Amino acid sequence: MELNRRDLLKVLGLAGLGVAGGGVLAGCTTSGGGAPVLSGNADLDLWTHDPGYATFFTDAATDAALVGGSAWTFGVDVTSIAPADIVSRLITQAVAQRPLPQLAGLVIDQFPRVMRADIAENLFVDLTSLTEPLGDRLLKTQPYSVDGKVYALESDNSVSVMFYRADLFEQLGIPDDVGTWEELLEIGAGVAADTGRAIGMVANGDNGSIVNGFTQLLLQRGGSLYDADGNLTVVSDESVEVLELMAAGVRSGAFLPLSDPYGGAVAAALKENQLIATVMPNWYEVYGLQANVPDQSGRWRARTIPRFTGGGHIGSTLGGTAFAVLKDQPLTDAATDLLRRTYLSEDGQLARYHAGAYMPTLVDLYQATRFQQITDDYLGGQRVFEVYAAAAMDMPAFYQAAGASVLRDSLGGPILRAINGQASAEEALTAGVHAYERQVQQ
Repeated sequence: MELNRRDLLKVLGLAGLGVAGGGVLAGCTTSGGGAPVLSGNADLDLWTHDPGYATFFTDAATDAALVGGSAWTFGVDVTSIAPADIVSRLITQAVAQRPLPQLAGLVIDQFPRVMRADIAENLFVDLTSLTEPLGDRLLKTQPYSVDGKVYALESDNSVSVMFYRADLFEQLGIPDDVGTWEELLEIGAGVAADTGRAIGMVANGDNGSIVNGFTQLLLQRGGSLYDADGNLTVVSDESVEVLELMAAGVRSGAFLPLSDPYGGAVAAALKENQLIATVMPNWYEVYGLQANVPDQSGRWRARTIPRFTGGGHIGSTLGGTAFAVLKDQPLTDAATDLLRRTYLSEDGQLARYHAGAYMPTLVDLYQATRFQQITDDYLGGQRVFEVYAAAAMDMPAFYQAAGASVLRDSLGGPILRAINGQASAEEALTAGVHAYERQVQQ
């Protein structure tokens, strides 16, 4: 199926660079060569950005509990590639009819690049036949769907909760069961005035971090960036409420503005006991807390997010990586079988958790004994699935569209101006949407 030249160049980031030649737009199909391999040795190539996924798939390929009984004997050869480069390389390799992997890990904010011009349909196996029987049991398929078809399976449910310093909450008299954001913000303002400590953070650096932080709270409040049909829904009462809450938190000191929620800025704030709580996904415990303040082990806890008085959820989500199977290759069926066994079975999801603390995407597993009995030493021996189960049962859906990266860049500046008190929430959101519409209509 032929790709539209303008769309292809946008996806590859080559628009305006003088790339020419109709041959670039040959049908975007994968190149494998040969008849399907229906059994026997299956040495699969996998592209990912994360060493954790490399280790998991390599180990899983020879784990009898996961692959026993398969028609194939698996091996996995991993190539490490930066997240933004994976999509570009997949497309350029396919267009040039050059070798492709059988499995590819797609970071959630990169998937919109394959949602236009039938790229997902041309590159990836439609996995709907695997996901549909699971129905509502399987979470987080929406961000990787195009026209109702699922093209990748999420690796980690990325359940957002509130991490907090239990020792400092007790010392400062902050209840660990505050029911609403409005109550917590009032308490946080007092704590900030008395001690200079913050009970949350707001990103003020790059557009991605700014919009991600806003989106995490927006989803919790019951709002969204797009609806299920890909229509823009940014300007809403929920969006205004969330942005006003973020601005009020920064103004009072309850929320700490940080340029980088993952690196040096947050590390300093954590080490100096300046940031004593934050709403982030489950993976932040490993990559944000344990990585930066390993000496604070045992002092942190997790709880569900305080509700908004106006409604919404006690859970949210941020981030993720899904794996897609490249189609029309001799080992396509083998790769699909490995992905099914490791991503859609209870044993596979438990193995993923123990390999890298990746949260299950099958919602009923949160109540399963094998998960409920898990304790987390960093979180003081807490039975974390008691918290994650409640959040997962009340997870908002997250929808994307082909223009999501443009929306992120369009909204970042206006959201930051609203947070800094330089524009009203509604003015900022409207300005961001107008900038987005001008670009996507070009």
